[in-house]
Amino acid sequence: MPLETFKASNSLTLGVELELQLVNGYDHDLSSSADDVLELLSRKPFPGVVTPEMTQSMIEIATSVHTEHTPLLAQLREIRDTLVQACDRLNIDIAGGGTHPFQRWFEQRIFAKPRFEQLSGLYGYLAKQFTVFGQHVHVGCSSPDEALFLLHSLNRYVPHFIALSASSPFSQGVDTLFDSARLNSVFAFPLSGRAPFVLNWDEFANGYFTKMESTGVVKSMKDFYWDIRPKPEYGTIELRVCDTPLTVERAAALACYLQALCRHLLERNEPPPAEDDYLVYTYNRFQACRFGLDGMMVNPKTREQISIREDVLATLRKIAPHAQALNSSAALDEIERTAARDGNHASYLRKRHAETGSVQSVVRAGVEAFRRQH
Repeated sequence: MPLETFKASNSLTLGVELELQLVNGYDHDLSSSADDVLELLSRKPFPGVVTPEMTQSMIEIATSVHTEHTPLLAQLREIRDTLVQACDRLNIDIAGGGTHPFQRWFEQRIFAKPRFEQLSGLYGYLAKQFTVFGQHVHVGCSSPDEALFLLHSLNRYVPHFIALSASSPFSQGVDTLFDSARLNSVFAFPLSGRAPFVLNWDEFANGYFTKMESTGVVKSMKDFYWDIRPKPEYGTIELRVCDTPLTVERAAALACYLQALCRHLLERNEPPPAEDDYLVYTYNRFQACRFGLDGMMVNPKTREQISIREDVLATLRKIAPHAQALNSSAALDEIERTAARDGNHASYLRKRHAETGSVQSVVRAGVEAFRRQH
């Protein structure tokens, strides 16, 4: 079947998806409660979209389409408050964070949905190990070629989003020494990583995708787990590298940082993307996962090494006029505080663990951060 037509959308519109943890209140382990949560939420209108995910201990929420930071954050806060109230009624907790610090993957139950059951049959234990939690951001594109241009132009900034969102330092009860251990789980899938370097949609859809489909490996874009992928049915590109932050405030800020960055890139004042940009892509990605904002990255154009933290701060200065035009300066203020002072949520969780020596307290910290009124 040919790849569906790219449905052009308004450029720079935003949508956010968050995968969230369902947690037992008594022992802070994951709770297989998705059916109960979804049933309770279905009884009255929900201020967004809520759906099941791969296993019973996770759900995904999605916002409507937005153009500015303030209404996006307002909707995310309303969704958060609705979720917290529902989970309180069920005596369970809900949290962000890219991984649960000590859950046992083999105890997870696949959600009873045909696609999830098919993926479980295909990927075996990897499906249950995919009980990890990410933020996805959709950016509207006015044409399919614009989508591919942005997808590849963003390759140099992917470490920013990994480092800023990183919130998964613990897995299987231990500190992994990674700020984002979650992405190691994603990288295990055979169709993960980077998209092929194609800038023309006809070449992508009728060349690359048709060839891939003919192998029987893929049937739709959903089968690709790329860091950034086009979503033709929405008319967007989808950034998929972020851990779910602990707060909706951080989630909204990350989305609007991406929006302002895309507005800057669409001015086409930077050198165009090239295949050689990807020579350092995997290295930069690793540095961001392992060391977060303290990692070092290589600028693919100049070959200069710079700390991810400094590159974020320099980028913020460069795109400030775009944030102002988009009414998202408050979002960039949050990003600047994260990079310059507060650190990412991985560092926050490590501090809590250092104070208590308990991985249960790490979960508790995530629960408290999610429900906190800012």
